[in-house]
Order: sequence, then C-alpha cells, then structure tokens
Amino acid sequence: METVTVIGAGIVGLTTALALSEAGLAVRVVERGAVGREASWAGGGILCPLHPWRYPDAVQMLAWRAAAAYPALADRLARTMGIDPEWTRCGLLILSGDEAAARAWGRRWAQPVALCPPAEVAALEPALAPTERPAVRLPAVAQVRNPRLLRALTRALAASGVAIHVRCPVQALQVAAGRVVALETGSGLLATDGPVVVAAGAWSAGLLAPLGAPLPVAPVKGQMLLFEAAPGLIRHVVLQADRYAVPRRDGRVLFGSTVEQAGFDTTADPATRERLETDAVRLVPALAGARLAAHWAGLRPGSPEGIPVVGRHPAVSNLWVNAGHFRNGVLLAPATAELLVDRLLGRVPALDPAPYDWPGAGA
Repeated sequence: METVTVIGAGIVGLTTALALSEAGLAVRVVERGAVGREASWAGGGILCPLHPWRYPDAVQMLAWRAAAAYPALADRLARTMGIDPEWTRCGLLILSGDEAAARAWGRRWAQPVALCPPAEVAALEPALAPTERPAVRLPAVAQVRNPRLLRALTRALAASGVAIHVRCPVQALQVAAGRVVALETGSGLLATDGPVVVAAGAWSAGLLAPLGAPLPVAPVKGQMLLFEAAPGLIRHVVLQADRYAVPRRDGRVLFGSTVEQAGFDTTADPATRERLETDAVRLVPALAGARLAAHWAGLRPGSPEGIPVVGRHPAVSNLWVNAGHFRNGVLLAPATAELLVDRLLGRVPALDPAPYDWPGAGA
C-alpha cells in the first residue's frame, strides 16, 4: 500500500493525517519541530472568525461545517483518548460591533445574533469595564482548548498506527517525471511512493517555491498573554476592536492578539507585552490583580482574505496542499481536512472545492 506523507504536525496536518488514516490509507507525518508548537498551540481556540461578517463566503462555508463537526470530534477524543479538548459553548460578545452587519450576517448564515444594550452587557459580564454602546452577542459560538486538542489528536494518530517524525525539517522536495519521489530532510533523504500533502502553515510557501506556481501564504506574527484568574471571571469570549479575551474552564484567560508583518521572527517583546497588558486591564479591570503567567508569539499562515488553498499542485501530480488558514486554523481544520481527503480520493466533496484551488489553476 502506498503511504501518504503529510508535512506539518500542526492542527491542520494532524486533522488531515487522521482523516486520511480513517479513510483507510497508510499515513506518516513529518514535522520540522515539535508537534503543534507553532500557530496551533499559540492561538486562542475560538471556533468562529472574529467579526465573522467581514469574511468571504469561502471562509464562512468552511467555518460552519467545521464548527458543526467539533462537538462530536471533541467528545470522541475525550472518550477514546482520555484527553478532553474542553469544547465549550461560551458565546462571543463583540463590543462596539457593527450591529447592522451582524444582523444581516445572522440572517444569511442562520446564526443566532442578539443585540445587547449596555445594561445587559453589564449583567452578562459584570467584570468588564462599563460600555456606553450596545454589543453583539453570538450565543452559539464555542471554543476548544487547543493545546489539549493537539495532545488528543497526537494520541489518536499513535493509536491508529500513524508515525510522526518530529524535528525532521523538510528542506526540499525531489521531483521526477512530474511526481514527488523523495523529501530532503535534516535527517537525510526520505523516499516517497504516494501522495505528499504540504500542511506546514507559514512555512508552506517556502517549501513549494522552487516548484513554480507560487503559493500566496506568508507568516503573520501574533503575540498573546495568559493570565491566572478566578474561574468564571468572564464567561464569554469577549472581542473589542482587534483585542479579545478567552476564558478557560479553570480560570485562565488568554488575551491577544497582535497582527504583525515581521517575517519569521517569533520574539515576544516587552513593549508589546506592556501594550497588551494595558489593553487587557482596560477591558477587564480585575485582571490587574491576576498573575501574568505567560507571554508568547506565533506565526499564522496569512493568505488573501484568509482563504486556505486545499488542492493539488498544478504541475506535480502527487503533491497536495492544505495551508493558508490565517487566523482560523483551529476552527477550519476539520473541514479542510475533510475537503483535502475527498479531493485526494476523487470523492465528491460536501462543499464546492473551486474557491480553494491553487491560485490560477484548476483542480
């Protein structure tokens, strides 16, 4: 049996590998560093695009298909792998939101939307600083605890017999007669006899560049803070402008995030930490008394309009890509994994695949 090689062990690579394995294929994963330690670990685990009405239909369709799949996925992983990803329907509260656009979006996508006057916002989230404007509440929005989800998926792949080769950076793809025949890695040459799926996040474009047909994916840096707070301090994910707070079940609160064009720099700098901490306390004053437990930076795989590429390379017959999820990798991963496997196996996808084709090329 041919083996499918997945390059990248972030959330996209792991869910893709699991979907391939569950389709009956032999699978292996090759990862440049440690499993899930880039954007997948660094993000907030919010299962909804921020200000969702600002995203194109191609992202929306993936988002709602993936969000609908998450409860069963999280439950299955918790029961069978013993690691609870903590899928939680917490709702999303958007302060100073665009009320008209939110209502129109809710009607279009059949999503519940509530407009909350300031007094209702105070009743829903008394720990927030007072607001003078109405807020938009999306009560159906959920979250997962992404580090736990990554551990559960890793355990599920191991139970399925999928090997993950960590600290094995792929430096180049060897192509002969229009097929990938080997991977040049930091550990030597790795021969391939089946499909190769590039799911390497922000590093995907660089790996594919020598083959032509450039992939429009580039790193976008984001910095986050983690506070140790009392459980229940806030209950919703709260979004204000470009800042958001994500409450975990145990009381931890994630706060972020920046959007920086800084290449592959992952420095978590003190000046940004101070700005984020100031913004966090301005939004949730009680965080002034909470311990700041961590500050980190990650690299999102930025793409035009946040639309991932999920399809075959136009010139290399056994080369596929699943990359470019930008800020929504954790959210979109189950849906893009499903789409990639359907396309690779020649099945009719549940969603129109055309919006996710390689730019400038058909499937």
